[in-house]
Amino acid sequence: MPGTIRFVTTAPPATTTGASPDGAPAAADAPPAPSKPTTLVLVRHAVTPQTGPMLSGRTPGIDLSDLGREQAATAGERLKDLPVAAVYASPIDRTRQTAELIAAHHSLPVRTLDGVIEADYGEWTGGQLADLAKTDLWKTVQRTPSRARFPKGESIAEMQTRTVAALEAVVAEHPGETIVVVSHADPIKSVIAHFTGVHLDLFQRIAVSPASVTVFVLGPHGVTLVKCNDTGSLAELIPPPAEATEATGGTGGEGSPPGTGST
Repeated sequence: MPGTIRFVTTAPPATTTGASPDGAPAAADAPPAPSKPTTLVLVRHAVTPQTGPMLSGRTPGIDLSDLGREQAATAGERLKDLPVAAVYASPIDRTRQTAELIAAHHSLPVRTLDGVIEADYGEWTGGQLADLAKTDLWKTVQRTPSRARFPKGESIAEMQTRTVAALEAVVAEHPGETIVVVSHADPIKSVIAHFTGVHLDLFQRIAVSPASVTVFVLGPHGVTLVKCNDTGSLAELIPPPAEATEATGGTGGEGSPPGTGST
């Protein structure tokens, strides 16, 4: 597929061993790679009235705005023709509401995935970004996020480790299938950095817009980044009809995106 970027990763997410605070397996206990390539569709939640000026974090009771519901509905339309086997969401209102508008097209329930929850910003939760940007910690978060820990919250490195571990576990449960996971900007950015071999200190260079789609294909021998921060057509992710597959003698190389060849 023209423009497809292939990354082969062998290193586990950095740092910890044992179980993460939310119970997801940590890097050292990561499940084996799936025997068949799994298409992982990551969706950032749509906007709320607080998106932009405020760091909502894990604050409960913040719903999608009218614009957010339109964005989520559009995301659902874009994903409706994909052969989605499962829809997961972090246990936050805005992610579940986004996921429900996607899952409705596939008559699927939304499954809660604790490991992809928003970063625990601790005392920063609910703060105004304009005020937080004046702090020394903000400079660390922007310049060397691998060394940043939010006051009475988690570190960015811990966020990356538990998010990657949660996704690897879910991918292992769905070999050869397409799954959708609705999460948040920072966790998704950290996952993109991990699977593309980008150091966490550079993850602020990655943009993940509201209701955007990022797609990976994870196989036993590597990971392919197919889409990143995408808000356009997803037609090339739709698998070809069975008769077309038989006529061409296969579906492409192992780990190739659905509907594409191995070149």
